[in-house]
Amino acid sequence: MSAAYSVVFEPPAAKPASATRAVANRKNAQHSTGPQTEAGKQRSSQNAISHGLTARTAVLPTEDLAAFEHHVQQFLNEYKPAAPTEDHLVHELANTSWRLKRIPLLEAEALSRTANPPNEQAAIDFDIVDAHRVLATLGLHGSRLSRQFHATLHELNRIQHERRERELREIKDAAALSELHKHKGVPYDPAHDGFVFSKEEIERYALRQKRLSEGRVVAHFTLYSPPSPFKPRLTTEDLAAHAIASHSAPLAPTLAGSRAWVSEPQR
Repeated sequence: MSAAYSVVFEPPAAKPASATRAVANRKNAQHSTGPQTEAGKQRSSQNAISHGLTARTAVLPTEDLAAFEHHVQQFLNEYKPAAPTEDHLVHELANTSWRLKRIPLLEAEALSRTANPPNEQAAIDFDIVDAHRVLATLGLHGSRLSRQFHATLHELNRIQHERRERELREIKDAAALSELHKHKGVPYDPAHDGFVFSKEEIERYALRQKRLSEGRVVAHFTLYSPPSPFKPRLTTEDLAAHAIASHSAPLAPTLAGSRAWVSEPQR
């Protein structure tokens, strides 16, 4: 029989620094005070472009505040937040998008400074190596901001979807109770059942559902029934019967007693 062996290699223990070396390191650190000449200080200050991608405020002092406010308003118009959490997420989306739009401008600025320096000293202060370093930093920030944008958008969509589903269930229930009270001939107050909808909102929803029901019945005969040289005309009662059979609401009272032609006779 063959036996299995496992060999563990342990790294050699690190040698402790000598006391003499530690003293020398401390002395050297005290002498390292950064650039001493004016040119060296200028080069050190220009090693990176101030991007503001991690600042608390989304707008830099050099940017147009009115343009930023218009940018935020576009997001508010698109997503229409209906609660404080939704409003916070929409503003976070707008701020992140504003920072993302800044990155291509910063990249173009870095390349322009390298390709078209105004003088010889500027070419020394910010060369191609500095530009590559700036582009790499901007790329990291761009990836981080892009992930943040999509995560915020996903959370906003989830919250708004849940809210709309809840509102739809509640207004369906409110409309059903309103119709029940109409049938009994008694007034109905939605607030007594805990609904936040007004009577006008419930009436608009109920009327729209009735019109959709009528439209579906008529569309069934005009769009989906087999072709024939002559289609019989159907009364409102016929359409109402089909609406009830398909679990739809009955026709609106304004059409009661009228005769509806599904199609004119083909001659």
